[in-house]
Amino acid sequence: MTNRRVVVTGASSGIGAATARLFREHGWDVLAVARRTDRLEVLAAEIGCDIFTADLTDQSQVDALRDHIAGLGTIHALVNNAGGAFGMSSVEGSDADDWSRMFDINVVATKRVTSALLPLLRLGASSGGHADIMTVTSIAGHVAYEGGGGYNAAKFGEHALVAVLRLELAGEPIRVLEIAPGMVKTDEFSLVRFGGDRAKADAVYENVPDPLVAEDIAQAIVLAMELPPHVNLDLITIKPVAQAAPWKVIRGELKPKL
Repeated sequence: MTNRRVVVTGASSGIGAATARLFREHGWDVLAVARRTDRLEVLAAEIGCDIFTADLTDQSQVDALRDHIAGLGTIHALVNNAGGAFGMSSVEGSDADDWSRMFDINVVATKRVTSALLPLLRLGASSGGHADIMTVTSIAGHVAYEGGGGYNAAKFGEHALVAVLRLELAGEPIRVLEIAPGMVKTDEFSLVRFGGDRAKADAVYENVPDPLVAEDIAQAIVLAMELPPHVNLDLITIKPVAQAAPWKVIRGELKPKL
């Protein structure tokens, strides 16, 4: 697929970076967006993508992103991947500031970017036949679990945002897609969640056979967005075989019960 441009947020690491790489491999033009310029520059040198540095919780920076994209030309797709979790304390004991940060980056930032880029996506749909908005949520947005607290609440909110957007855009050639990953072993997600505590972060994946990796999610995202334009995967739930639920993860070898 050529001559199609996708914007990927949260592209400096993990799922976002893997998704940008795979889109480039498939011939897409990519604009990678994140807060860390140094990481974006490394990615650009590796895959030949455009980059833009922005904190998506700041409306003025989102507006600047929109203006930058308008200068590049047509866009056909948006991957809302920026997000994050902070802490695993109880509802009672957790820090309200952590909740605010999670809502800001997972919900409000997704709204900011989607609102800002929709007019440009409509132009892309008018010239290219259709446009796509893919949002990376989490199984935490569908199933509650102890310690989920603010992250559950934020991701449930982001899932609701996607569902409402799909209703609002009905009648336009714009697909609204959601992918809800389970356990994905990346360099930073759990490390950020546990405030940089490497031991706690590593313990999440300890002895779990084949947790998902960022490239698995990227493959599902690109596959969904390269399906024929009349096919809409409303919700993709993707977990490793070792994870039956957020709170039920098998550690050790998977064996048939013979």
